[in-house]
Amino acid sequence: MHLEVVALLLILGFYAVAFGLRTYRHVRATGSTGFHGLSGRTGSAEWWGGALFVVGVLLSVMAPLAGLLGWVATPDVGPGQFILGGAAALVGIAATYAAQTSMGRSWRIGVRGDERTELVTEGPFALVRNPIFSCMLFTAAALVVVLPNPLALASLACLLVAVELQVRLVEEPHLLRVHGGKYRAYAARVGRFVPGLGLLAR
Repeated sequence: MHLEVVALLLILGFYAVAFGLRTYRHVRATGSTGFHGLSGRTGSAEWWGGALFVVGVLLSVMAPLAGLLGWVATPDVGPGQFILGGAAALVGIAATYAAQTSMGRSWRIGVRGDERTELVTEGPFALVRNPIFSCMLFTAAALVVVLPNPLALASLACLLVAVELQVRLVEEPHLLRVHGGKYRAYAARVGRFVPGLGLLAR
């Protein structure tokens, strides 16, 4: 089977689980999709966070398709690298879904200023404040190991910047407004994406 075909199946499976299955279960539980769209005015840093996330997703799908069509060259990938990357991607998909599920009814994509949800600090959220994003980025990096072509690398770069903008400029300020000292104390002891890193000052 073509390398690009395997990568495409992994990518589509990732989005089917992380967005499709999770949204379906959230609608069944709450009646809401949990999607709030882009934040900020058009062209603002907050808006770019959401826009770059969409671009990153589109590029990740285009990467294997462009390889199959011969539009971009894919470097040779040995069997060890392929197996390692594929296994890591599967672990990342499962971990992303587990982190999403651990949010329960508080799960959202995007922020709405007038909405107040419970602050989740248990399970994977006891290790890092943004385990969903951490797992998604891990999965995206694993997919680049499987298919290291230029579009896949561009997709990962877009996702990295998008997540940083979304968390730092949208989600953290919102959580500080809603939960105040409770969130600040939590953020002072639990890392942003990696345990111990990105702590907020008390």
